Amino acid sequence: MKKFLQKIRFEEWKAWIYLAPAVALLLVFTVWPIINTLRMAFWEDYSIMKELGGTLGNEFGLKNFEKVIKYRGFIDCLKNTMLLCVLTVPISTLLALLIAVCLNSIKFLNRFLQTVFFLPYVTNSIAIGMVFTAMFNIIGLDAPATSWGIVNNVLQALGMDPVNWINSGSEYWANIVVLVIYIVWNALPFKILILLGGLQSVNKQYYDAAKIDSTPKWRVFTKITVPLLSPMIVYVVITGFIGGFKEYSSIVGIFGEDMQAAAGESLNTMVGYIYTQLGQDHQGQASAAALILFALIFVVTMINLRVSKKKTHY
Repeated sequence: MKKFLQKIRFEEWKAWIYLAPAVALLLVFTVWPIINTLRMAFWEDYSIMKELGGTLGNEFGLKNFEKVIKYRGFIDCLKNTMLLCVLTVPISTLLALLIAVCLNSIKFLNRFLQTVFFLPYVTNSIAIGMVFTAMFNIIGLDAPATSWGIVNNVLQALGMDPVNWINSGSEYWANIVVLVIYIVWNALPFKILILLGGLQSVNKQYYDAAKIDSTPKWRVFTKITVPLLSPMIVYVVITGFIGGFKEYSSIVGIFGEDMQAAAGESLNTMVGYIYTQLGQDHQGQASAAALILFALIFVVTMINLRVSKKKTHY
């Protein structure tokens, strides 16, 4: 018995030795940054340079949070973030569900099509943004049609007038449309992969029974496919909102680092504001903004879980 207990203790120590590198990395790059963010957020005018000089900040309190909320562009950052979330998450989820259903029913070239749809997920966001800039670019309405970009060329082929999407003189709504199209297109691969995996694990007996009863396809979709996929749908919706709240690279890729719309309105988001404050050596305000963003994501996630609890079938 004694030897058995000694063997168990040895196995436990051996397990901890194997886990030590991963635990150390988590402590250094995950746990400590969270603790440090909490610490910096409550020191007014916190700066790393000040801390290296021997002072943390002016005083301990909520001054950084007040500065973030009173910042004149805070409402614009919050509005842009919420607007992109509300528009992109439902559209991308619905499109991903429809595409996943179609891919699941297509046996020929199934693997090839999955690869094609997954390619945007492994492509650099800034590079995609540059491609979208070229697609929606327009040098001028008086310029040759070849300078309008592929989107306006398509509109012209359909007999419609070209639209100034992102260049000087464009409107805020046009800028938002471009961003929504980009974000939806970029978010589709991950959601398609998750939903397609869920579809392939559904018991085929449900569909066989519906086929015997001559159930219409739309009813099969609404009464069998969607309920059985509800856990995956909830997952992609929640992760979609989390990703939407962290939106930043897409705007930089299309409109540049200042994230200024051609109409003069700011397209900055909460994450963009955090990066701006870090660049200006305002780590305290950046940390406070990060905690506010975390609180918003947490609240929205809890609401999603609460609303979807009764609609999810496990």
